[in-house]
Amino acid sequence: MNNVATTPLTLPTFADVESAARQIAGEAHRTPVATSRTIDARTGATVFFKCENLQRAGAFKFRGAYNTLSRLSPDERRRGVVTFSSGNHAQAIALAGQVLSIPRVIVMPSDAPSVKRVATEGYGGEVVLYDRERDDREAIGRALAQERGLTLIPPYDHHHIIAGQGTAARELFEEVGALDLLLVPCGGGGLLSGSAIAARTLSPQCRVIGVEPAAGDDATRSFRTRTLQTVHNPQTVADGARTPSLGTLTFPLVLQYVSDMTTVDDHQLVRTMFYLWERLKLVVEPTGALGAAALLDDKFDARGRRVGVILSGGNVDLSRMSSWLQEKG
Repeated sequence: MNNVATTPLTLPTFADVESAARQIAGEAHRTPVATSRTIDARTGATVFFKCENLQRAGAFKFRGAYNTLSRLSPDERRRGVVTFSSGNHAQAIALAGQVLSIPRVIVMPSDAPSVKRVATEGYGGEVVLYDRERDDREAIGRALAQERGLTLIPPYDHHHIIAGQGTAARELFEEVGALDLLLVPCGGGGLLSGSAIAARTLSPQCRVIGVEPAAGDDATRSFRTRTLQTVHNPQTVADGARTPSLGTLTFPLVLQYVSDMTTVDDHQLVRTMFYLWERLKLVVEPTGALGAAALLDDKFDARGRRVGVILSGGNVDLSRMSSWLQEKG
């Protein structure tokens, strides 16, 4: 029996984010908000860092994963789920499935950071590897769903995934109040669109800006042209943002709720990552540093403004340290 989860035609709303917040309460961490007088002085802004690098499984992805898996029917839970991910969503599904006793199969690229693959297996996920250059991960996921009767849970283009991710921004606004700017890393757009939905209700004047790696600028091009753009296997240190495009749900949500998009190159991204390690004492992975990199690279004028930055993940592959140090220069 094929029981692939279908994406609702209606777009998520703030009511869905509120529902997700109730659903994950007591399971997802309410992560801390960090500040830095050094960064405030450097930018001329008042900056609040939402530390999703300290979330369960090391990234914001646990929010959407738990929100989605916990809503499955008893029969769907018994048969299990399948997903595809380069790492953080993989770990989140593996851990949420462990908490909920749901079998889970994870389709991961063979070149995924080893720290993410090991953690996914450690949480009890069955890992199926594929060649990023040759294979279609979505096709593999659909085939496994068909063969085993699994429910397919995509990494970002899913109603409950998006709503769950939006709870990170919801918590930030609850804690620090209204913001002028909110900087959010963007891969497939789940965190960005969910955060923007929350901002529209809780801080209506806040400009939400999505940040991508320059090598994977499909969402920025999509935003500018209002036509869905794609990119093939972008070569960037931001492995969590190596997605081919925005999704059927996330693309219209980005167009509706996001104020602007920008990109940062790998050099600036790595420099920012090390800066956050050294000055804030926060272990952030390259993808997680995208928003901070845009702020510190002066992609816009933040002076005199209240700025939120979501540090989306902290799953660092230390085996890549030497190449990062070369990139930093």
